[in-house]
Amino acid sequence: MIIFYVFILLFITVANSQAQNVSDYLILHDIGDYKFITQVKDFITGQMKIVPGYIERIAPGILAGADHFDLDHNDITYETDYVNKDIELAVEVQVTQHAGSGSDKWLLHEVEDAYRESSIDKIGLITQGTRMRDINGNKILSLRGSGYSWISNYKNIDISYTDFYGNKPEPLEIIQTYLNKFPSTIPSSLILDKAHDEQWIKDEFDRRLWLCDKWFQHLSEGKTELYDALKEVNDNLEVFLDYREKYYEIDAFDEKKTLSGYLVAKNEEAIRNKLEEYKEWWNENKSKPINLP
Repeated sequence: MIIFYVFILLFITVANSQAQNVSDYLILHDIGDYKFITQVKDFITGQMKIVPGYIERIAPGILAGADHFDLDHNDITYETDYVNKDIELAVEVQVTQHAGSGSDKWLLHEVEDAYRESSIDKIGLITQGTRMRDINGNKILSLRGSGYSWISNYKNIDISYTDFYGNKPEPLEIIQTYLNKFPSTIPSSLILDKAHDEQWIKDEFDRRLWLCDKWFQHLSEGKTELYDALKEVNDNLEVFLDYREKYYEIDAFDEKKTLSGYLVAKNEEAIRNKLEEYKEWWNENKSKPINLP
C-alpha cells in the first residue's frame, strides 16, 4: 500500500457547517494526474468509505507559525490533498481567508516567515534554496522539495509536499490551477536580495513590538487572561531580543532571565516598562544598517 494513503486518512475529517462555501476556496476534483480523494480504506473494517475530502476550520493556517494575531477577527482555513499514484506523491493545499483587518497588514511578511530561518545563528535569513518564482506573471515563494506560497489579496495559499531526494516532478498542474483561481498579489518588484533581507528583518523587529501592543490591548479590553497575555508578550519579546543579539550584538541572556522572572510573578507593570524600553531603543537604532552574511 502506498504510505501516503495513511496520511490522507488521518488528515481528512468532517467539515463544519460552512461547507457550502468550500468550492470558493478549494478545487474539489482531480487536477491532471493528481486525484482528489473522496474514498479511503477503513483501517479496522478494510472497507472503502466516503469522506468529504477536505478540512474547514477557524484558524490562521500556516501563519500560526509566524504568531499571526487573529484574536480580533476570524480566519477560515481550508485544506485538502491530491495524490499522484504513478509517482507516489501527495500534495497538500491550504487556502486561508483573512478578514482584511488591521492585523492582516503583515500577511506577506508572515508568509515569507515560513521561508526564513529561526535558529539563533541564522535567524531571519532566507532559507537556502528559497526562490521567488515567476509563473505566468505570478510571483510565488518556493522551496524545491517542500512547497510554494503566495498571497492573493487577503487570502494566503500554501501548497506543500515532501520530496526528500528532489527527484520527483514538481506538481505544476496544481500550482497553475490554483494560480488561475487565486492570482498572486505579491508585488512584481519584490526580489529576494540583501536589501530585502535587511528590510524584512527590521520589519520583524517592528512586528514583534506591535504584537506585544496587540496583546496588551486585548488584555485591557478584558478579552484575555493576565497570564496568557503576559506569556505571549514575553514570547514575542524573547524573539525581539534574539534578533537584537544577532544583528546588534547585545546579549539577550540577562534580559530574558529578567523577563522570565517578571512573567512568573505576573508583574504586568514591569513587563510593560520593558516593552517601552525596547521600543525606545528600537526607535533610536532602526535606521542603522545591519551586517548580513
